[in-house]
Amino acid sequence: MIFIGIALLIAVGIALLISGDAGSLVGLTQAQTAQLIPLLVILIVFAGGLFTRRRKASELVGSVLLWIGIFGVAAVTYAYRDELTGMAGRVAGELRPGVAMVDAEQGIATFRRGMGGHFEINTTVNGHTTPMIFDTGASAVVLTIADAEAAGIDTDGLRFTIPVSTANGTGRAARVRLERIEVGGIAREGVAAFVTEQDALDISLLGMTFLETLTRYSVTQNSLELVD
Repeated sequence: MIFIGIALLIAVGIALLISGDAGSLVGLTQAQTAQLIPLLVILIVFAGGLFTRRRKASELVGSVLLWIGIFGVAAVTYAYRDELTGMAGRVAGELRPGVAMVDAEQGIATFRRGMGGHFEINTTVNGHTTPMIFDTGASAVVLTIADAEAAGIDTDGLRFTIPVSTANGTGRAARVRLERIEVGGIAREGVAAFVTEQDALDISLLGMTFLETLTRYSVTQNSLELVD
């Protein structure tokens, strides 16, 4: 109990030091260190159990070092939480390229290049998740007929009169207007799009009728960034 009391006094002293505008502490700002004080107090209370019975000196030293290590890891994790979050998001992007790393505050969605060399993007069209390929060469969002039907578009009433060039050759498409399209949290309504004939296209394309509504989009070697 004496140890806990002394340790708590030390924690209070650190808090007073912070409030006294003493600058940063072990690389943390005053605000960050102040937020760590409750965690320090909790660790002290748990660590106090180490001293409630007699222990060998080696055990005591080992236990103290263990708790110092735990506190150190907690402090470093907190201090670098933004970097760790970004790293975790990047790993997730590498494992699942079609899933966006979203920065909601900045309105930015970032995608990683897929194994095939394309940016494969999970897009929501009229509430249905539709995989698409990012394609600045496409003048509009282009849906396969299967994706259009899955998105609730009545393809039986479409007139396929617009000639289009696709990876499968020349085909025909019909003009439609999407109720809603969402990519990485960036949503648009009433976007013009094409629906291609059967077998004219293997995968839908995220083209310019959506991309031109963005503030900007940029492509680096392995990353695509869309800005609302």
